[in-house]
Order: sequence, then C-alpha cells, then structure tokens
Amino acid sequence: MRIIHILSSVMWSGVERYALDICRHCGANGDDVLVITRDARAVDDVFRRNAIPIRFAPLGGFFSYQAVKSICNVINESRDTTIIHCHDTHDAFAALTARRMLGRHDINVILTWHYVRKAGKSPFHRFVYRNVDHLIFVSETAKARFFSGRHWNGHYTEDEINSAVIHNSLNIDLEEVVPEPTKGPVIGMYLGRLAPDKGIEDIIDALALLKGLKMRLRIVGTGHPDYVDSLRRRAINADVMHMIDWPRHKENTQEYIRTSHFGILPSAAPEAFGMSNIEFMKEGRPIIATDNGAQREYITDGKEGILVHPHDVERLAWEIKRLALSAETRSKIGYEARLHFESHISWPHFISKLYPLYLS
Repeated sequence: MRIIHILSSVMWSGVERYALDICRHCGANGDDVLVITRDARAVDDVFRRNAIPIRFAPLGGFFSYQAVKSICNVINESRDTTIIHCHDTHDAFAALTARRMLGRHDINVILTWHYVRKAGKSPFHRFVYRNVDHLIFVSETAKARFFSGRHWNGHYTEDEINSAVIHNSLNIDLEEVVPEPTKGPVIGMYLGRLAPDKGIEDIIDALALLKGLKMRLRIVGTGHPDYVDSLRRRAINADVMHMIDWPRHKENTQEYIRTSHFGILPSAAPEAFGMSNIEFMKEGRPIIATDNGAQREYITDGKEGILVHPHDVERLAWEIKRLALSAETRSKIGYEARLHFESHISWPHFISKLYPLYLS
C-alpha cells in the first residue's frame, strides 16, 4: 500500500507530528510512505531525519494547477493501492482533482480535520466534503463545531459525509514512568507553539502573583521572533524573568517533560485536541489546561488533570501553587493521567481505528 501525506504548512506543529507518527508506523509496517510538502525546511528536515521520502509541490492558496500536476506525477510513480491523506481543505481539493484527472478511482483520499471551526459553505467546500472518502475529526469537539453552522441543513446533511472521530495519539513506546526530580526547584513547563492563542501571557501573569514561590517556569517551543521577544519583555516588566528558563527546542521533548514536575497549558483558543497535553499524560505528569476545547474529552477536572477557564489568571496561579507545593497531589493526578493515556489514548488505540479507513 502506498500512503502519501500532503502538508502545506511551512511551520512544525501538532499536524506535522500527527503525519510523522503515522508515516513512521506505516513505514515500519512495510507500506510505501512519502510526504508532499512545499519545500519548507522546518518540516522537511524532521521527515528526512526519520528517513521518510519527500516530494515538493507549490502547495498553499486556493488552487494551483502546478500543485495538482505535481501530485499526479507522484501518484504515477506507482500503481499500488494509494491513500492520499490530507490535513487541509485546499490540499484535499488538489488531491481530489488529481484523482479525477488521472481517472484513478482506486485512490482513497482522506482529510483529517484538526480545527475547531465551522464547515465552509461554498461550492468548493461542499465538493471536498462530499468527495473525500473519509473525513476524520480529531475530537467530538471538532466534529460538533464543524456541523454547527446554520447553513448546514440548507446545503447538505451530516449523513452525506463519511466521517469518523479518532482521538490523536503519540507513536512512542510506553516506557516506565520516570519519577519526578527530587533535587532542585519544582518546574512547571509549557510545551507547544509560542503563539498568542496559547495562553503563555496568562502563565507569565500568574507567575507574577507567585513571587517568592520556589519554582521555575520552563517554556519550550518555537514561534515568531517578534512574539517571543514580546513574551520576554512581559516577563521583564512583571519582574519574573529570573523565574523562567527558555531552553532550545528539541524534536524529542521527552527529556524536558521527564525533568519537569507538571505541565501548564492554558490555551486561550479552543483546542481541537491538544497534543502537548497527552505528551505530559504519557509521562505521568499532571497538567493544568483550559476547559474550552477537546481537553474535556480526556481530562476530568481533578482526576487526570486540572481544568481552568481561559484567562482566569488568579485561578491559574492558585493551581500552579497547589501543584508546586504538593508532591502528593502531583503523584495522584499524574498516575491517573498515565492510566487514562494507556487505556484510551495510546498508539494501538489510534492506529486500530485509522488503519481500517486506509484499507476500506
């Protein structure tokens, strides 16, 4: 089986991690895998390090004949059963157009919906939704929002869309949980994109309410240099810069998580899933997250994690202090988080639902 992932982003994010994990699994399973990108170094380098072949196409924008032609050329390299897995509506449109141009109705086009947004209502969007073989939502939250628009009943029904909900996972071996560090200060860690919708400003503001607490904040991620500079200025103005570490981002973030005590992930925008959350859960670390997205589907407040409202800085500061001061609370919540990951979100659960869609 030949599996092609189309990735048009020029930045590395949870979407690219999702595609990489699937490619690694399918490649190890004996499938022929490759990715089509828009020649973006931040994305390409990671796939190269994992020995996954890359092809380039002028992706992005509404429609590009050259992009469709490039996809056709890749498809024609092999007559094997082909799956084209897309992660953006425009890329799915290009894949569907290539399939129609080649007359290859044996090609299975899949679109994963990684967003919390309503479905588009234009003829372009209707064409994509109706013609992809499977539309995968990463959470019930993402699916509910997709079907929430008033225009939906006027144009098409949910029954016309071949959809499924498959929670994200991590293609990482389930090793024994590494105990939290016993020496040094307690470390609360943010992991993810450094972007305005991730609530990092709220963490810095909460830290300003906790001066004197023996803990450090570790911020790990990449983002636009101007935005990162604005975070540093905010920390300086709040007089908490001395409480924050800004280590260089690494592809393998397990080391950072294992040397921290808990995660702080108060996303301001609704999360379609929240990959960073489950990275902490997999390592048996408690997390503080927001309750405005799919986090509620795998975190019960006070059990697998702690949920707060977006921008509730005082509550966020109180919960940070509670975890920083209580090893017992961290241990209890971290244990439940790991148990839930093993039971419901581990890689075998994910791939056992995705692979049949590839084969259907």
